[in-house]
Amino acid sequence: MRQSIGSTWILQLVIIFMLIFVGFLALTINYTKAFKMKNEIVSMIEKYEGISSSEHGSISLINNYLRYYNYHTKGVCEEGYYGINDLNSSSVSPANGKNKYYYCVRKVNASDPTFITRANYEVVTFFQFNLPVIGDFFTFRVNGKTIDINKPTDDIPIIYK
Repeated sequence: MRQSIGSTWILQLVIIFMLIFVGFLALTINYTKAFKMKNEIVSMIEKYEGISSSEHGSISLINNYLRYYNYHTKGVCEEGYYGINDLNSSSVSPANGKNKYYYCVRKVNASDPTFITRANYEVVTFFQFNLPVIGDFFTFRVNGKTIDINKPTDDIPIIYK
């Protein structure tokens, strides 16, 4: 009788440690995917020197990239950001703190006396902590920033810090 109770405790400990390990593994995989998406968004904004919503602009290329790599995580953006809530269109809408978006972008003034029209962009992507059997727990943010871009080509207004 004593050995059966002892083996039950050991089995429970093994199951708990397996759940912790699977949760940690799921967290790192989702974080890696969101980090990769953030890096690609930043590099596309830098390559095309801003956010443009034309037919072959940076927003449509970013959305195609996210659809191709099956990125479906949404999160809430802060005030001052512009979010994309539909990967099939190239429209950008101001974030209101309530709606969920695939990614968020904010244009920040980085001008100095030499370059008056310089700006950089802050990008936010999201990842979720979910376990395979239990489901979604939390949504986390991954933040990134572009280099300074001279004369960015877009319609997003500059935020002055």
